Amino acid sequence: MSPFLIDCIGYGALVINLYSMSTKGEYKLRVISLIANMGYILYGVLISATPIIVGCTIAVLLHGYHIKRLRKYKTNND
Repeated sequence: MSPFLIDCIGYGALVINLYSMSTKGEYKLRVISLIANMGYILYGVLISATPIIVGCTIAVLLHGYHIKRLRKYKTNND
């Protein structure tokens, strides 16, 4: 893959992450951040950056946990 496309993936993840910070509501922020972190993981794999892969994998797991918790809370309050 060309360095330009790899950089596009990294910048795409950055844009998604910045957008997530402008959203209202924890659920929406976490879903969008989870997507951004998956993009960062792909970027980290493509550039062989283990710290990015590890850190973003942990972030995906944390966001996933909190999304599940928020869904359960919403279901119990409906």
